[in-house]
Amino acid sequence: MKKRILLLTLLAAALLLAGCATRTVEEMYALPKRSKEYDKLQAAIDSAMYGLTYCAPRSGENQQTVQTADLDGDGQDEYLVFAKGATEKPLQVLIFKQEADGSVRTMETIGSNGQAFEQVEYVQFDENPGYELVIGQQVSDQVLRSVAVYSFASGDAELLLLNVYSKFLTCDLDGNGRRELMVLRPGEAETQRGMAVLYGCQDGQITRSVETELSQDPSRIRRIISGKLQGGVPAVYVASSAEENAIVTDVFAIKDGQFTNISFSSEAETSIRTLFNYYVYASDIDGDGILELPSLITMKPVSIWRDEEQRFLLRWFSLDVNGWETDKLFTFHNYVGGWYLQLDSAWASRVSVEQGSDIYTFYLWDESYQEATALFRIYVFTGSDRDKVAVQDGRFALYRAEGVAYAAKLETGAADYHITEDSLIQSFRLIRQDWQAGENER
Repeated sequence: MKKRILLLTLLAAALLLAGCATRTVEEMYALPKRSKEYDKLQAAIDSAMYGLTYCAPRSGENQQTVQTADLDGDGQDEYLVFAKGATEKPLQVLIFKQEADGSVRTMETIGSNGQAFEQVEYVQFDENPGYELVIGQQVSDQVLRSVAVYSFASGDAELLLLNVYSKFLTCDLDGNGRRELMVLRPGEAETQRGMAVLYGCQDGQITRSVETELSQDPSRIRRIISGKLQGGVPAVYVASSAEENAIVTDVFAIKDGQFTNISFSSEAETSIRTLFNYYVYASDIDGDGILELPSLITMKPVSIWRDEEQRFLLRWFSLDVNGWETDKLFTFHNYVGGWYLQLDSAWASRVSVEQGSDIYTFYLWDESYQEATALFRIYVFTGSDRDKVAVQDGRFALYRAEGVAYAAKLETGAADYHITEDSLIQSFRLIRQDWQAGENER
């Protein structure tokens, strides 16, 4: 269950709206008054904040200075305030509980060394009611970050786990409905690779997996995505920069009861290398609930390309827990233009695309790569008369967006491969900018 996170400024509105259905019209249009419950909470926070300043987490989904979560499992949310002071333990998490009579007390104060809160999550980590509090923080510029997991099942903060990390995330890889803590950190200096460890809780005891290698050092991590493998097995996809224009993706899952990097073998020096200039990441490209990985297919040019660089199509495939690949679909991605086209897998590998200004001509080589036939053209119009021009001279509209119209025209080879206006319209997509929370920071 995703936690409800509230800004302190929204708290007053929520309390004021309680019972509004029984008010008269005059009362509902009168200026709002702050409730006694809000005043008591505000007074408690103001008193506890003396000498402190608000210090919101820097990354992740929960970046508010005041947040709410049911930590002790009594069905009522507690209020958490993230602050910093000039004390021996400058980072402070102030936790307030509102009693049934409306009074507010300080339930707990968690103090720790550090410069800033980096990431905060609320998860079901153990078997007890309530949510565990996961706090990642920057200790100093010279050392690794530290992550702590606290339980409040007894009413007081109990430290379940404390570890150093470069990146961390919570995930449910074993599918038991509770979250595990996945910690990524540097490995041995001579290997230049990182290590991944999975911590969980079973029968009240903290469990720890064996260490599993990353293909790169954690400093190279660019994106972390949780998703599913072919077959529905939960997995974590960690994309790192391997070279100037390449991305390597490590895929972690539970295999035969063991936490495993199913995409990397240190003995074979292999991994699933996915990409190039535009940094394409794992994505559920076909919307089936399974994450696909991209790989490159080099296009053979019909004529000499002006920039003399290789150009590529994308082959999207999924992995199962044993590392076997399943082809899903093929695309031509125009990242600069912000669109892509899905291609028929029966002939996609023989496609070549020639670009001239805002016109893209798609050719298909014969199986011996001796002759290329034009299939269709895609046009991009941005002028004031773009909608009108898009449907002239045999063209038809593919998509209209703000300030731009995309159109297409069938060429001589289209009919031989059952390419129609409708099929092109269905295959055309805009590229969705799916930035992950904390990308390049997690």
